[in-house]
Amino acid sequence: MKALLPLLAALPLSSFLLVTPSAPAPKYAVADIPATLREGAHAVLRADDEVVTVKSAGRLVHTVHRVVTVLDAAGDDFGRHAVSYDALNAVNYLRGAVYDGDGRLLHQLRAAEIHDQGVGDAGGSFMTDVRVRYADLRQPQAPYTVEFDYEVVSDNTLFYPEWQPQEAEGLAVQSATLRVTTPAAVPLRYQERQLPAGGTVAHTTAGGQETYEWKLADLPAVDEEEAAPPLAYSTPAVMLAPSLFEVQGHKGFASSWQSFGQWNYELNAGRDQLPPATLAKVAALVKDVPDARARAQRVYEMLQGSTRYISVQLGLGGWQTFPASSVASNGYGDCKALSNYTKALLAAAGVPSYVALIGAGSDRPDLRTDFPSSQFNHVVLCVPPAKGSRADTLWLECTSQTNPFGYMGSFTGNRHALLLTPEGGKLVTTPRYGAAENRQVRRIDLFLDAVGSATATARTLRTGQDQDFYSQLLHELGPAEQKKYVTDRLRLPTFTLTKFNLAATPAGPVPGVVETLGLSLPGFAMPSGKRVFVTANLLSRMPALPAQIGERKAAVWLPEACLHADTVRLHLPAGFRAETLPTAVQFSTAYGTYASQYLALPDGTVQYIRRLELKRGQLPSSAYAGYLDFRRKISIADKAQVVLLKMES
Repeated sequence: MKALLPLLAALPLSSFLLVTPSAPAPKYAVADIPATLREGAHAVLRADDEVVTVKSAGRLVHTVHRVVTVLDAAGDDFGRHAVSYDALNAVNYLRGAVYDGDGRLLHQLRAAEIHDQGVGDAGGSFMTDVRVRYADLRQPQAPYTVEFDYEVVSDNTLFYPEWQPQEAEGLAVQSATLRVTTPAAVPLRYQERQLPAGGTVAHTTAGGQETYEWKLADLPAVDEEEAAPPLAYSTPAVMLAPSLFEVQGHKGFASSWQSFGQWNYELNAGRDQLPPATLAKVAALVKDVPDARARAQRVYEMLQGSTRYISVQLGLGGWQTFPASSVASNGYGDCKALSNYTKALLAAAGVPSYVALIGAGSDRPDLRTDFPSSQFNHVVLCVPPAKGSRADTLWLECTSQTNPFGYMGSFTGNRHALLLTPEGGKLVTTPRYGAAENRQVRRIDLFLDAVGSATATARTLRTGQDQDFYSQLLHELGPAEQKKYVTDRLRLPTFTLTKFNLAATPAGPVPGVVETLGLSLPGFAMPSGKRVFVTANLLSRMPALPAQIGERKAAVWLPEACLHADTVRLHLPAGFRAETLPTAVQFSTAYGTYASQYLALPDGTVQYIRRLELKRGQLPSSAYAGYLDFRRKISIADKAQVVLLKMES
C-alpha cells in the first residue's frame, strides 16, 4: 500500500473524481406524484408490475416489482412486505430498498434484515409447513418510498395469483401492470372486475404462447365510507384460474364446478374407512333410534365430545384429508379430516352425507359462482334429506365442540358451497338466516327514584347470527372476562353493574344466548323543578351516521337481516305521574322498518315498545342519502323523552 501512495499523490484531482463511486440518481421523488393522487391518500402505489409465467400444468412463476410511497403515518403498513412459501411454493429472492421524499436512496435491504419465520400458534392447533419471509423498511418520518422485488415458483397450480392493486382504502395507484404468459396447451381463464374504461385485456399469440396484459393508471385513493362493501366488490381486479392443473402428480380440470369437485372427490376417495371398534360404537349409539335426523344428532354429539380441531397445511395435505381411521385413533383433525370422519360415522349409522367446500368467514364475500376456481378455505358436511322426506337439508360444522347441531351461523351461513359427490361438484346454498332467526329481544324494568337515580334489570335474548359472538364469549372466556367485555361496551354515562350472567338457551331451531344484567344508575334522570325527563331507550339506541362528504362512491352494503325488539317498563317514583309521552313513530323503507310507542298503563307505569327490522342487501350508491335519513330518524326517535310531573301533595 505504501508503494502506491506516491503514484496516487502525483495524479490530478480529476482522476480521483473519475474513480470515486457516485451516488445513485434519485428516483420515485414525491414531487413526481400527480397532486390528484396525493389528495386523500395515505400511500401511493407508484408501480405494481406483476408477471405470471405458466411453465406447465404443474408449475408457474410469479414475479413482482412493487414501489409504494408512504405519505403519512397512516400509510406505514405499506412500508413492510411479507412473502409466504411452503413445500409447494419457493421464494427465489426478496430484495428491497427505501428512498427519502426526494427520491434519494436511504438504504438497500440486506439479507440479514430479512426475517424468516414459521406460521403457527403457541396452542399447537396448526400443523403447517407455511413460512414467511418478511422485510420491514418503515421509516421514522414520512414521506418515504419503499421498493420490493420478489419471485415465487409454485408447484401448486390449483391457485393462480389474484391481481387487485388497490387493496386498501387510502391507497392511490399511479401505475400497475399484469402480464400472464401461458402455453396454448394450458389455457388461461380470467375474470375482470370493476375495470375502468380501456382497462380490459390485450391478448397476443406467438410461438405457441398466449400472452395477456392488463394496465391500470391514475386511480385516486378510495375513501373509507360507512356501510360500504368489501374492496373486493369495488376496486379493479383480475382473477386468474387454470383450465387444467396438477398438484404433486394429481391432475385435474377447473373449467367447471363439476370437474373441480370431481378432482377433489377423487383425491379423497377411499379415505373413509373406520376401525371395527368405532363401527361397533356407532352401532350401539344408534341401535334404538329409527329417525335419521336423530341418529345424525347422536353421531354429531359423539364427534364433539371425542375430537378436537387442528389445522393441517402440509403440501397436498392442504387438500387431501387424513384417513378417517387416523382421526378415530388420534382424536384430532382439520376441517377436511373431521368432516370426512363424520361422513364415515354417519354412513355407519345409515345416514348418507357429502363433504362440501366453502369460503368461510363472517366478512368474506360469497363465491363468484360464475367463475369456477379455488375460492375455498373451509370444509363442512351436508346431510341431504331422505327421499320423500319433507325435512330440510342438514348442515354440520365438524370443527366445533360447541356449535349447536345443524347450525352454521355467520361463519358459513348465507352463502354458496360446493358439494363433492361421485358425479363431481354441485353448487348449493347453506342455510339462510334472516330477520326471523337473527333476533335480539330485550326486556328492561327501570326503577326511578325521586332524587334522580335509578336501578334497572335487563334480560336480552339473542338468537341466530345475533348470538354468534356472545356464544363465543360464553365458551371461550371466563365469567370475569365476559363481564368486563360487556361492561366496557355499555353506552351509559355512569353506572355500576350489580348483576351479570350469560347462559345458552335450550336447543331450538336456532341457538340463543340470554344475557342478564343488573344496573345501578346514579344521576340517571335528575329532576328539573317539578319535572323529570327520562329517555326510556336505555340500551338499544342506534346512532345517526355522519353526513357524506363529497360524492358517494361505494354501494350501500347491508350484510345482515335482523330483528331487534325492546320492551321497557318505567316504574315511576312515588308522587310522580306521566305528563307527556312521545308520539308514536312508524316508517318503512328499503333499508328496514321501525316502530316505537309509549303507553301509560293502569298500574301507573309507562311502557315503551320498540321494534327495528333491518334488511339484507346491496343497493346503489345513490341510495346512501336515503339510508342516512333512515338512520337519522331512528336516532331521533330513540332519544325521545318521557316527561314526568311531580304531583302536588
